[in-house]
Amino acid sequence: MLEFRDKSTTQDLIKEIEKINSRENIRIMHVCGTHEMTIVRWGLRKLLPKNIKLICGPGCPVCVTSASEIDFAVKLVKEKEVILTTFGDMFRVPGTILSLSEVKSQGADVRIIYGIDEAIKIARKTDKEVIHFSIGFETTAPSIAAEILENQTLKNFSIICSHRIIPPAMKYILSCKDIEINGFICPGHVSTIIGCDPYKILAKKFVKPMVISGFEPNDVLLSVLIILRQIKNKESKAENEYNRVVKNKGNIIAQKIINNVFEICDKGWRGIGTIPNSGLKLKNKFAKFDAEKRFGIKIKKSQDIKPGCKCGEIMKGKAMPQDCPYFGKSCIPENPTGACMVSIEGACYIAYNYS
Repeated sequence: MLEFRDKSTTQDLIKEIEKINSRENIRIMHVCGTHEMTIVRWGLRKLLPKNIKLICGPGCPVCVTSASEIDFAVKLVKEKEVILTTFGDMFRVPGTILSLSEVKSQGADVRIIYGIDEAIKIARKTDKEVIHFSIGFETTAPSIAAEILENQTLKNFSIICSHRIIPPAMKYILSCKDIEINGFICPGHVSTIIGCDPYKILAKKFVKPMVISGFEPNDVLLSVLIILRQIKNKESKAENEYNRVVKNKGNIIAQKIINNVFEICDKGWRGIGTIPNSGLKLKNKFAKFDAEKRFGIKIKKSQDIKPGCKCGEIMKGKAMPQDCPYFGKSCIPENPTGACMVSIEGACYIAYNYS
């Protein structure tokens, strides 16, 4: 792995980028919080020519979880005698009125866990209903689906199904006439599951270069170089820079597990709106694990973004964290105004801690 951080290799890549650089404005979007972490921590934006912009997209699963889903979780744990489990990043994400952290401080039983298997263990040791706030992209969906398949006799367990899938979000961004994107750095983790084919479809439809990238600084720089080469050669195809991990067809077994338990649905993305076919919901045969159906409480639409907050614009690539009037002032990790300041994969959190 050392070659992916090797300084001389970095310098060579920058020279190649400068050599091929057309001087036209080039906007390359990534859709992965880990890529943003690499870009900021290693100062890659400062190394690139000024006309090449690396911009954030909707690549943080915590950040795009809607306020209405958080409000639903808060309502359940306040009004019902239930145990709610969640991952740590979701704990302080603002809802319309309360976060899960705040409702816990009022006496609700909210527990931070590190994997759904912990939620299953809790359910097996109690007579109470246990609800897991299940978020994430294609990377986390297989483990959730597998646990549901293995625990179908469990009677006191359900999930708030808040899973989303990345390619439809990329399609949405590319369809927006007010968002100019010249190429995509595609997410490495998600791609280990879905493979290359979804990006091939997008590259062909929208005539844009797509490169699946690893997470080391030289991975990202090489991906930028590949995109620039495609632009110069008037090509638009999906390439796999991260081929040491990502296979062309992805993880077939994981895909089958997801498809056994979930089906595609429209989904609201915080600060963006509803994106068609961008979510996962439980199939009818697993309806007993759906907290919304189990408790007969509908998820109601809520205000996702507080007035003045730029989270939505940041996740659409139309603004950077420093453009937000709240950034580093009233909005800090200890007291976040928007979701992008909460998660370690959020653009604002990364900019605040590492810029």
